[in-house]
Amino acid sequence: MVDAGVLVGNPADASGIISFKGVPYAAAPVGALRWQAPQPVAHWTGNKQATQYGPTCWQGTAFGPVDNSQANEDCLSLNVWTGAKSTTDKRPVMVWLHGGGFQFGTSGDPRWEGGNLAKKGVVVVSVNYRLGVFGFLTRPDLDAESGGKSSGMYGVLDQIAALQWVKANAAAFGGDPSNITVFGESAGAHAVGILLASPLTTGTFQKAIAESGAFWESPKGVMASHVAASQIGTHLGAALGAKTIADLRAIPAAQLMADPTEAAYSPSVDGYVLPADPYSRFAAGQQQHVPLLEGQNADEGVIFAATAGIPSDSAANFTAAATSAFGTNNITTFLQFYPASTNAQAQQSEVTLAGDLIIASQTWEMANLQRTAGQSPVYSYYFSQTSPYNPLPIHVSEVPYVFQDLVPNGHGAVNASDLAVADAMSSYWTNFAKTGNPNGSGLPNWPAYTGPGGLVMGLATPVQAQPEVSTARFQFLNSFRNNGSLGFHF
Repeated sequence: MVDAGVLVGNPADASGIISFKGVPYAAAPVGALRWQAPQPVAHWTGNKQATQYGPTCWQGTAFGPVDNSQANEDCLSLNVWTGAKSTTDKRPVMVWLHGGGFQFGTSGDPRWEGGNLAKKGVVVVSVNYRLGVFGFLTRPDLDAESGGKSSGMYGVLDQIAALQWVKANAAAFGGDPSNITVFGESAGAHAVGILLASPLTTGTFQKAIAESGAFWESPKGVMASHVAASQIGTHLGAALGAKTIADLRAIPAAQLMADPTEAAYSPSVDGYVLPADPYSRFAAGQQQHVPLLEGQNADEGVIFAATAGIPSDSAANFTAAATSAFGTNNITTFLQFYPASTNAQAQQSEVTLAGDLIIASQTWEMANLQRTAGQSPVYSYYFSQTSPYNPLPIHVSEVPYVFQDLVPNGHGAVNASDLAVADAMSSYWTNFAKTGNPNGSGLPNWPAYTGPGGLVMGLATPVQAQPEVSTARFQFLNSFRNNGSLGFHF
């Protein structure tokens, strides 16, 4: 029994895990509720079946082909896995936010099916939230509708509504409403950074885990301003011949998704959810003061290099672009970190730099700001597991290990080292959710992060603490910060 009525989930599996899928946590954001903050779900009578994943939110094509055959604007649902025997069990709750650049992704991906994680004594929740133009359209007329709360952050408001729903209903699944961990990867981790930086989330979670993400900054080190986002939204109306927001709300979803600027809609500094950019909020100590577990993968840049806008067709062009971006006085130091003596070396350095700018250095900066200004412990990791199953530790590749969902991925078979790393990682994650400390019986000790150059947990074979990788590179990039933004661009 949840606030809105009675749910009927899937029967317990062999391990005693019960799942509830496709549970609505907010009203359908359709019609007049398109581009509105999420509203409470209406009470239902009788039993609501919660045995299958709900529809996906509309998926954008910015990163390649997607499947919208199951897409629907009525997509604000979540899924719950629990092994609790009673509503009084008070198990820690872990709320998962999927990645996908705020353009695609779904809570129903088999790589983060929550049953195996729930076996370790936690309640797992995965959340759908609005994406792309439906989640992040910003316009002056929407600002006016908001009653002073601004527009453009509907997807993040969905996440906040989901956290509020979990807090209100956790006990129904044997969860502890006072012990909630929000965790996510890629855009989901950037969302965690935004939620940490937002004043609207106070009391909705007690711990946070950010896997490969932090501040949703571009490679220029900036997050889109409300003004810039509003200009894009105004252009959309003009391009589609919509003079009013009512006209835009009348346009079919598929037509909106066909707009060539669809990929431009993502979180911005709106003045309400985010009074300032996340980096500046963290630097001023204005973030949520909760324990943080965060980290990065060894080869983050592989999937970003082609779209990062950094020239790498030749060593000469890479060096010239870097000289323009960082200045003649800094190019010698730059080339020590990102060498370009040959064309092949320049191409590899471009991959490394793309991963640093988009993921790794932001994640590192968040760890250090949370440690120094956040008044809470930080635990940092470096994922570098390689095997036939995981030949390269690229972006996203750690997620199946966290969930112990080592589903087929088109590479080799899972081996004993993969199983051992997955068991350790899922134990660290769930221990952290329980106590704010990842350590536990039978696990190698994971020391708290002490700052630049300190120890991080190496998540590979063997699992062991190791000195931080790439500290000097990240310090070099961060030295160009100016009022929160990086002072260079390509």
